[in-house]
Amino acid sequence: MRYKDMYRGWQQDPDGFWMEAARDIHWTKVPTKALFDDNAPIYDWFKDGETNACYNAVDRHVDAGRGDQTAIIYDSPVTDTTSQITFGELQTKVANLAGALTAKGIAKGDRVIVYMPMIPEAIVAMLACARIGAVHSVVFGGFAANELAVRIDDARPKAILAASCGIEPNRVVSYKPLLDQAIELADHKPDFCAIYQRDQQRADMIDGRDHDWDDFQTGVAPADCVPVTGDHPAYILYTSGTTGNPKGVVRATGGHLVALNWSMKHVYNVDAGDVFWAASDVGWVVGHSYICYGPLIHGNTTVVFEGKPVGTPDAGTFWRVIQDHKVKCLFTAPTAFRAIKRDDPTGALVGDYDISSLKSLFLAGERADPDTIAWAEDKLNVPVVDHWWQTETGWAIVGNPLGVEQLPFKIGSPTVPMPGYDVQILDDDGAPVAAGELGAIAIKLPLPPGTLATLWNAEDRFRDAYLTTFDGFYETGDAGYMDEDGYLYVMARTDDVINVAGHRLSTGAMEEVLAGHPDVAECAVIGAADALKGQEPIGFLCLNSGVTRGADEIVKECVGRIRSEIGPVAAFKRAVVLDRLPKTRSGKILRGIMVKIADGTEYKHPATIDDPAILDEVKTALTTIGLAK
Repeated sequence: MRYKDMYRGWQQDPDGFWMEAARDIHWTKVPTKALFDDNAPIYDWFKDGETNACYNAVDRHVDAGRGDQTAIIYDSPVTDTTSQITFGELQTKVANLAGALTAKGIAKGDRVIVYMPMIPEAIVAMLACARIGAVHSVVFGGFAANELAVRIDDARPKAILAASCGIEPNRVVSYKPLLDQAIELADHKPDFCAIYQRDQQRADMIDGRDHDWDDFQTGVAPADCVPVTGDHPAYILYTSGTTGNPKGVVRATGGHLVALNWSMKHVYNVDAGDVFWAASDVGWVVGHSYICYGPLIHGNTTVVFEGKPVGTPDAGTFWRVIQDHKVKCLFTAPTAFRAIKRDDPTGALVGDYDISSLKSLFLAGERADPDTIAWAEDKLNVPVVDHWWQTETGWAIVGNPLGVEQLPFKIGSPTVPMPGYDVQILDDDGAPVAAGELGAIAIKLPLPPGTLATLWNAEDRFRDAYLTTFDGFYETGDAGYMDEDGYLYVMARTDDVINVAGHRLSTGAMEEVLAGHPDVAECAVIGAADALKGQEPIGFLCLNSGVTRGADEIVKECVGRIRSEIGPVAAFKRAVVLDRLPKTRSGKILRGIMVKIADGTEYKHPATIDDPAILDEVKTALTTIGLAK
């Protein structure tokens, strides 16, 4: 089947399309239909079916005779540790933890917060919750205490599963003091905590509340899988960058299983037994969809990597992992490749490893600039697929379906919509715009299975945030255009489209031009307030390692590139050079904060920032060009 036939088949019979996909999932009660629209514009998928996410991810593979297949590869350069867990071993670990939770009173519908680093126990914790129908909410390990407290008060968990510490390249991050402080700050108090003690730092326990991970499982009967309805919440995931009242994305179980399983073959082109590596973190949506659930549901081996693309120990770490574990498909953020490219611009380290097992690279999480894609294609000699999706959607909105057919690549485009997504470009009044014209990217309702069902305890907020701007559409918050072939170009967040003297301009288009400069490793463009023009584009440049030319000269060349390739209309005249860009821990550039610094307005350090000190560096650099006063 070709992509157009597949997409047309979904358009002509959406319910039939998804019911066919649902046949690949194990149901204890088979659903009678896919879509339930009686509460539109709130939709449910496979609502009258019954299933269990843990059974689909673990037990059914054991029951099918594949218990000896490796389910999880743990690779931790920061602890110099590698290990493997088979599906049979994973079943035992998960059933034991689920049994211990059950013995402590955790039941279907109860919430459990998981606050752990990138270790196999984090996956075990998620699956143990799913096994008994508990709703897990994974919070990025090491998250600030006050932000963890906010999530405790919103999710109101009966239990918190945590580790004693996380490990960074040059330091140990103590989790337990942060957890203790968060519980003290929160109005809601969990019934108990279970702490996995790591050798690198053991935590002090509070009698009566805290239990040792191993001890509280001793002598407890393992738990069986508990069937849940298709609309039962699988998890709550709070969107990154949230402050104040967080937005808890709710993923319903039935559609979550169907969509992720479908995507593993059709999008990523992997088969059961292949090694799939999503180089992300369990605290982010990629970790939920493509470290934990997607690969395991599909019978793949998943890699849990505790390290960084550079510095653990060098820019060859990714190639070493691919070689050692025979990775077939790698999925990571463009920022990881920009970091590798900056440390090893010529890609010399690639040649030190045998990466012949690698058949594709997928990039997502932010715009993949053409220069990074071209570098990866040249060094890896595999298809490099930029695909676009969101925490809210849980899987690809737009991509290149390698498991169906490899469509022609167009630099700068994540390619075409996947089945279930009717993507349209709308103007401010909600009317479709012409091909090639910039507008708001919206998706005609209903969204497909696997996307957010609602926000936790906040249905009105869900409607207001996503469903009210354009009647009958989900608002993505991104801006872009579609060409005459139906290829989507995601240019910026809607609020990153700047208005310069009446001209709507994409900061993403300018970033593409700047990234093409041979000395620029990474860049960002923001719109700073300008009394005359409304907004003025300001560039931020990070240079490749080993560049010795003067920053002023490079800035001048970059200004010339924008003038040549976009035109004088961009009014791009100023840029600064930084060692690094301010980012969230998931790699997203904090452009909104940079705008506030440039404009001299108040801002709050976001909870998800990788290193708050970088904001001072941004301010210092901007003052040299007369901004940030």
